[in-house]
Amino acid sequence: MSAPSEPGWIRFFPPAGWLGAYQREWFPSDAVAGVTLAAYAIPVSLAYAALAGLPPQIGVYGYMLGGLGYALLGASRQLAIGPTSAISLMIAGTVGVLAGGDAIRYAQIASLAAFAVAVLCFIAWLFKLSVLVRLVSDSILVGFKAGAGLTIIASQLPSLLGVAGGGHNFFDRAIRLLGQISAINPLVLAVGAVALLLLLFGERLFPGKPVGITIVALAIATATLLGLPALGVPVTGKIPQGLPALGIPTFGLLEFDELFPLAAGCMLLAYIEGVSAARSFAAKHGYSLDVRQEFLGLGAANLAAALGHGYPVAGGLSQSAVNDSAGARTPLALVICSVTLGLCLLFFTGLLTNLPKAVLAAIVFAAVYKLVDVRALLRMWRVSRIDFYAAGIALIAVLLLGILQGVLLASIASILLLLARASQPHVAFLGRLPGSGRYSDSARHEGVEPLAGIIAFRPEASLLYINVETILDRVLAALGTSPGIRLVVCDLSASPYIDLAGAGMLHDLHDELASRKVTFCIVGAHAQLRDLLHAEGLANKTDSAQWLRSLDSVLGDEPTVTAQRTA
Repeated sequence: MSAPSEPGWIRFFPPAGWLGAYQREWFPSDAVAGVTLAAYAIPVSLAYAALAGLPPQIGVYGYMLGGLGYALLGASRQLAIGPTSAISLMIAGTVGVLAGGDAIRYAQIASLAAFAVAVLCFIAWLFKLSVLVRLVSDSILVGFKAGAGLTIIASQLPSLLGVAGGGHNFFDRAIRLLGQISAINPLVLAVGAVALLLLLFGERLFPGKPVGITIVALAIATATLLGLPALGVPVTGKIPQGLPALGIPTFGLLEFDELFPLAAGCMLLAYIEGVSAARSFAAKHGYSLDVRQEFLGLGAANLAAALGHGYPVAGGLSQSAVNDSAGARTPLALVICSVTLGLCLLFFTGLLTNLPKAVLAAIVFAAVYKLVDVRALLRMWRVSRIDFYAAGIALIAVLLLGILQGVLLASIASILLLLARASQPHVAFLGRLPGSGRYSDSARHEGVEPLAGIIAFRPEASLLYINVETILDRVLAALGTSPGIRLVVCDLSASPYIDLAGAGMLHDLHDELASRKVTFCIVGAHAQLRDLLHAEGLANKTDSAQWLRSLDSVLGDEPTVTAQRTA
């Protein structure tokens, strides 16, 4: 969607817009949405913090502070901000190596990464880099999400089965898990399986309801009454009470070349995921979304999380769907969610002591299994093999290399595939439609009459350095298989732009045709193209008056055209 129409500073401080238009009757909806989102956030944030290898309260800090930061500068009215599964796994797979086994350094690096994401978001906003979201295709995202989902599931299976697990990537984890099957703890497996089934059926039967917090409460009550911790079922243990102490993250922990890839990967993933979700809700509720402003919203959210010693946060579709379905009308719902989470940190953390870790693993499993979209992959296989291959590259990259390297490789692959597609444009060779006097692509329409002694072709793309050789080769190949050609017509009506290499290709084609005593004619060129062709001297080689004419008018007056032979 296009950027909002609000002028001046209001564009950079969205609350000035939505607070000014706030209606009293919206508050009950925002309040209910905020409390519902908090109920959803508690179990999910605890689970994602564990996935990231951080203390459980760190996840709650991310939801509480990230939501406040986004409400201040974010453009979406329904987007919910907090830790996500992919970023949590990216932190776990990267920070552990950088921290060298030091738990305190681990937490410090995670907070520093959030601060670095905030800085990169501000830089991206300053230089208008929202084009980043266009560099990663939907097919790449499908493969990336599938790989991330499988990797996250593999990382949580040990907690569901009560085994040690381990491994550096999906395949390593799977192999180690197979070797530990004999060590499965039946009681832990039972707790995790029951929780997972309740989550899956509960979400289906009660969509939009706080199913997760209900199951967490049941699990805590069951573990306490049955004494599950004494029976060997791992639990979260004591969670520190109180609000996070604010402070600037510790600098100098990492070199730039160590920190930048992690921060850049988190920012790219967070921005793409957040903007995709925000756009869907903006379209649903009929308002415009400033995608550039989302950099400021995401940056503010990560800055707030970093100051509270949290780790990188992002907007996600699942938590935003909970926020929206509960009735959120404005970002005030995020503020109410943050207040609710703050009260829970102050007064109710003791209730979470006996929460089984297998239940947290089940929550993560239930949240991410939908990332593996088999239907989308099968559809790509049927409709577009190149999109399927792009998704496959992203999927395998994540499974083999991990989340961070996978998202970076997927981004590079997306750009390379874009260039590969642009380098192989369709070149339509035209014939006459019977009884109509018009011309169309011979390869797409049956019964098209060939043009005697004439090759008319239409490149269906801009003529750029990456594709002009392909176009020239195809035209010369057609010339070589068609004897008696006296006229070649290039229809540029489907080419919006030509660079210098494109103009050079037309020069080469003209010279080759002139050596064979074949007339060359250019038709259908738009104004900008004509200016470039004149500047490149093609007007001296071809009849520039033809450039204003259509293919139909030129071929309809064939004797006149063929008399204009170039030297």
